Amino acid sequence: MELQDVTKNNITSSTPTLDEPLKRVENDGVVQGGLELEPRPIRFVLSFSNLKYSVKTRRNLSFGALFCQKTKLLNDLEVNPVEHLESNYSKKKVLLNDISGEAKEGEIMAVLGASGSGKSTLIDALANRISKGSLQGSVTLNGEVLESRTLKMISAYVMQDDLLFPMLTVEETLMFSAEFRLPRSVSKSKKMERVRALINQLGLGNAANTVIGDEGHRGISGGERRRVSIGVDIIHDPILLFLDEPTSGLDSTSAFMVVKVLQQIARSGSIVIMSVHQPSNRILSLFDHLIFLSRGQTVYNGSPKNLSMFFSEFGHPIPENENPTEFSLDFIRELEVSPGGTKRLVDFNKSSWQDITYSRDRNFNRSSIPESPSLKNAISSSILSGKLVFVASKNDSTNHKSTIATFRNPFWFEIYVLSKRSMINSTRTPKLLLARLATVLVTGFILATIFWQLDNSPKGVQERLGLLVFAISTTFYNCIQALPEFLQERYIFMRETAYNAYRRSSYVLSHSIVTIPALVMLSIAFAATTFWAVGLSGGFSGFLFFFIAILASFWAGSSFVTFLSGVVPDVMLGYVIAVAMLAYFLLFSGFFISRDRIPPYWIWFHYISLVKYPFEGVLLNEFDDSTKCFVRGVQIFDNTPLELFSTDEKLKLLKTLSKSLGMDITRNTCVSTGVDILGKLGLNDISKWSSIWITLAWGFFFRILFYFCLLFGSKNKRS
Repeated sequence: MELQDVTKNNITSSTPTLDEPLKRVENDGVVQGGLELEPRPIRFVLSFSNLKYSVKTRRNLSFGALFCQKTKLLNDLEVNPVEHLESNYSKKKVLLNDISGEAKEGEIMAVLGASGSGKSTLIDALANRISKGSLQGSVTLNGEVLESRTLKMISAYVMQDDLLFPMLTVEETLMFSAEFRLPRSVSKSKKMERVRALINQLGLGNAANTVIGDEGHRGISGGERRRVSIGVDIIHDPILLFLDEPTSGLDSTSAFMVVKVLQQIARSGSIVIMSVHQPSNRILSLFDHLIFLSRGQTVYNGSPKNLSMFFSEFGHPIPENENPTEFSLDFIRELEVSPGGTKRLVDFNKSSWQDITYSRDRNFNRSSIPESPSLKNAISSSILSGKLVFVASKNDSTNHKSTIATFRNPFWFEIYVLSKRSMINSTRTPKLLLARLATVLVTGFILATIFWQLDNSPKGVQERLGLLVFAISTTFYNCIQALPEFLQERYIFMRETAYNAYRRSSYVLSHSIVTIPALVMLSIAFAATTFWAVGLSGGFSGFLFFFIAILASFWAGSSFVTFLSGVVPDVMLGYVIAVAMLAYFLLFSGFFISRDRIPPYWIWFHYISLVKYPFEGVLLNEFDDSTKCFVRGVQIFDNTPLELFSTDEKLKLLKTLSKSLGMDITRNTCVSTGVDILGKLGLNDISKWSSIWITLAWGFFFRILFYFCLLFGSKNKRS
């Protein structure tokens, strides 16, 4: 009943939906009102022939085997060392072996087989997710090799895992997909109409305002989540739809509903190719074409209706009342473990079965089948009939290469939509930000109470140095908490950018923009908690600089952690590397060992330390005042063994020292100013504002590195 409501709602909708043509193509030309219509000509045929793909795997060799074959090993190395090492230490594993077939518009092609048979590999090969240098054979659409840019525009790939933002609702998820995949020229109301029509088609009307959910938040069911995943990728009504096991993990009813939706998509003028593990009889009845694989080879390629005849001709008929796919897969598994393997079945499919099918259809006049139009004309016709929703205007659909842009929206609009989505996610999951804010406030409170109102004495100088280096290092360690942020979004990002939903540069900039408000809030909280309570110098202008220095530190630390998340795929490994690197930055900052004492072979690390520059900036802000005295009279004996003497004894020593130096040093004579302290620390070669600019520059540098990580490290292709 739900599926009937879905179809009914879509047919009556005025929006160009995916199953609108169902009214005239149901049952291949059976009609409404008693009239019989001509079957719609097939516009698209995806053909693939002789696909071969293999990967190199490392061979495990025991030490004993190598030792026993030492003589043979040396002889082989003398003859041809390269070939010997490749053959003995690595071997090729064939994943696809001479696979051929074709899928037509309006049909569902299902790829079946046991685990490891090559189902997902074949789907990846057809979807151009294997590098050209590794895949042999050809894949064409209407006889033409597809350009990667064109394929991305007219196709969609639904991964096996449901990669969705858990705190967005179903409607919001599909709406953001519409914002990315449909051009800005389409009004928001039209996009919303498209989203609501798709929600009805997917049978998600009752869950439209429910969040997706995850382990910690209750949301929609598994079947609904799978349909949302499909909807995200078909929002633009693609011509080619590839799905990697869309029914995996679902109960029989949910799986049937998913495949029923896919059938509607196919009937609307798409080619649907999916892998499936073990479909039920109801699901099998929805398929138009089957390919059975066994260890990368085709054991059956044909219609589900001919499956029983195939095994009967092979000599193993399918028993009555038994699921044909279950019998087929079980029989194939039995052959795989037998001595001869599936070779006889593969050979039968290639030769005998082809002869049988040709003989059975010999009276069929194949010349009556119209040839598929050129790819250019087919895409233009498809756009005019409502496919590729809003990709190109109907008036300009005569040239598919010129009308299909690489990206649907301008650069700034992508940044706006990405920032909006990130802000919604952040506001609905405030735990991380609140945890970081709590850490900053607690740390600031502890520092304020420990270093309450420092005095201007030699001990006060040391305490200021310790306070400032700890304050700067706290900002960097606080940023480590944000490490999982991109790691959790990594695969969503890879799915969306695989088909040019938005630019990688847009993602990097939006990520940076959304980060700034949180960093400003954390910086204000930390600066306000510590600056006045500790009694740092400079008044309000000094406070503003201290706030800017803390903000610059947060920016550099956040950028470094963001870059690290783009390089390291694992959260725990990322934490280990981040903590270690920040410890090294702190060690070489100039606090523990001055610059002139660092060995020459380590001095380079001092200049790339992220802690060095903001630390020097706040030191300059605190001590760069020649009128402020930090050591007066007898205070010169502080931090020395003479500190234990009484004040009278210190005054006598001071008078003796004055006579020796030929100058009058009294109890109130200023011996060391803030500028003198900076000179002892070796901070005379850089201004405080220069240190801030350098810190900010480090942040931008790591953001640029993050962009290149995404550009070169997030390829969705097998090598």
